[in-house]
Amino acid sequence: MKITEILAMHPASRFSVAPMLDWTDRHYRYFARLLSSRALLYTEMVTTGAILFGKGDYLGYHAAEHPLVLQLGGSDPEALAQCAKLAEARGYDEINLNVGCPSDRVQNGRFGACLMAEPALVANCVDAMRQQVSIPVTVKTRIGIDEQDSYGFLCDFIGQVSDAGCSDFTIHARKAWLQGLSPKENREIPPLDYPRVYQLKQDFPALNISLNGGIKTFAQIEQHLQHVDGVMVGREAYQNPYLLAEVDNRVFGMNQPLMSRDEVVDAMVPYVEQHLQSGGRLNHITRHLTGLYQGVAGGRSWRRYLSENAHKPDAGIEVLLAARDSIYQR
Repeated sequence: MKITEILAMHPASRFSVAPMLDWTDRHYRYFARLLSSRALLYTEMVTTGAILFGKGDYLGYHAAEHPLVLQLGGSDPEALAQCAKLAEARGYDEINLNVGCPSDRVQNGRFGACLMAEPALVANCVDAMRQQVSIPVTVKTRIGIDEQDSYGFLCDFIGQVSDAGCSDFTIHARKAWLQGLSPKENREIPPLDYPRVYQLKQDFPALNISLNGGIKTFAQIEQHLQHVDGVMVGREAYQNPYLLAEVDNRVFGMNQPLMSRDEVVDAMVPYVEQHLQSGGRLNHITRHLTGLYQGVAGGRSWRRYLSENAHKPDAGIEVLLAARDSIYQR
């Protein structure tokens, strides 16, 4: 089957890696793209204030990362529209609005999961961005917040936002408690309700619905894809990244030889060398690689060598290669 036929059958959103603060930075995304050519990658959430008023380039990325989504945090339609326009000019493939993060800091900024209580505002935000860009504008949300967790509440939210032109939603299949639980607890304590997301797809068949939350195996992925259009994997894709090596074949129907873990390390070498030459530190990158040999004999040696040596000021490419060698010197 030709790649054009595969792309037509399976859009990139069929499998995506979740936006994760402090984890899905540009170094992780480059690494992830080596493992999967087809998975849809997301930036960490970037606030409109950081883009418009912060120091530094919050929109920078490597060309190899495509297809790539910028996830925005904010609730001011005008500011979001400005950021979306800047992102499109920089070549991003999609803009995603965060309506799922439950942290206190995010709530204080009036964005994230608390916006589920204001569907009209979310709709205005989506409309403002869509008027400025031609790339897709999508939304990532929860199934509810606090006591507002009925299926009717979720349908009302999806209905109002889709009427504003959003046709693509990623649903974290847990509600969020805005008070009393930390962001980590909100990823673990509220129970998963996959059937509710399945029902959402049945009731909104014209929308592209992806499911997020607690997904760890290809058996789970295949089960969910019988009911929804896509799956988004978070922590498992970070902590056990070699999972991504099988995504192109098992989720997108391609037939390509898998890169071995050792080949992935070799492929990272030029990128790491360029980072070091530009003044970067080795552990900026290797902190994302520690899970590469998870489940492999010697994987603990790999993790230990990197944790003990990659943070040193003079650590160079030799540390990365020595960490790999340590796997086979037991």
